Amino acid sequence: MTDALVIGGGPAGLMAADALLTAGRAVTLVEAKPSIGRKFLMAGKSGLNLTKTQPFGPFLSAYTGDMHPTLKLALHAFGPDEVQAWAEGLGQATFTGSTGRLFPKVMKASPLLRAWLARLNNRGLTSHTRWRWTGWDHNAWVFETPEGTRALTPRVTVLALGGASWARLGSDGAWADLFAANGIAVAPFQPSNVGLLVDWSDHMVAHFGKALKAVAWHAGDQVSRGEATISKHGLEGGGVYTLSPALRDGAPLTVDLVPDLTVDRLRGKLPDTPKAGVGKILRNALRFTPEKIALFNEFRPTGPLVWDDVPGLLKALPVHHAGLRPMDEAISTAGGVPFAALDETLMLKDRPGTFCAGEMLDWDAPTGGYLLTACFATGLWAGRHAAEFNRP
Repeated sequence: MTDALVIGGGPAGLMAADALLTAGRAVTLVEAKPSIGRKFLMAGKSGLNLTKTQPFGPFLSAYTGDMHPTLKLALHAFGPDEVQAWAEGLGQATFTGSTGRLFPKVMKASPLLRAWLARLNNRGLTSHTRWRWTGWDHNAWVFETPEGTRALTPRVTVLALGGASWARLGSDGAWADLFAANGIAVAPFQPSNVGLLVDWSDHMVAHFGKALKAVAWHAGDQVSRGEATISKHGLEGGGVYTLSPALRDGAPLTVDLVPDLTVDRLRGKLPDTPKAGVGKILRNALRFTPEKIALFNEFRPTGPLVWDDVPGLLKALPVHHAGLRPMDEAISTAGGVPFAALDETLMLKDRPGTFCAGEMLDWDAPTGGYLLTACFATGLWAGRHAAEFNRP
């Protein structure tokens, strides 16, 4: 008999283990990969964005779709202020950037993860890596391990198995088949925070790797003022990542190349008739970069350009694409365990004593600290409630 079992060594699983240990439970954590926190470390390679420091109402509004009350409660219990206090409690000084994003001053995930694991180990955490969960055998949880098949029979379990992106780091979504085989509903996974596929013309090759700045992307009722980078395969970056939910639903994408100008002000900056080439006019009159000019030429209507149409095109240039990049390239995924399958403690209604947390739950959010905060918050929420279940 194992007391408390946590399956998954990402942020949600570690936070659940932390809560269980704090409550005095004996915790065993198992991770399928050779080391713990691999996706967490990858997320910190370009600067670990822990959360977004902003009023709670706008913070919640960043989460896509109808927010389930349980997710709201979890975020209220462990929101931006709590994330900052937690990180600094682990000896990691933080700072807030100009956009409100909170980072460790060292801008890396590894020092924070080392300090966190040290605290968990000092509290008595037992952990195993290369243990892959393969299903249930009645009340036992069965694992493939380097030593062969092992089975554990815990009093309580927290699952933090991740979504279905970045399989090489552990989030492969394979657990969904195990759930379905046992009659537990799972919403289909969908890519989120992911780039777009674009079949570029040859003239765009010279602009690969260049960032499109000072633009606004529109899809459905969503607007994003973030940058996007022209890549070999399409468009990448926060500017288009944020629009994933609308683009998944088939909303057309347009880009406003002059978001700080009204159509009337734009007309005032352009000549009445084009006495020079369009590219030269855009460069001289609007200070367009070469990549902005190239994007305009890529997506403007074919054939002779009607000059009176140019202001409208500059404000809403249709961006033709072939859909989202593959799900395994996505930063996160929507879909997973629906909240309807869980009670208010994040325990599976059909399997008492089994709690779920993190990206395996069916919620969606943009990058910018929202993803990590919800993983921390749901891990803590599930761990605290699991700690009170079936105490020895």
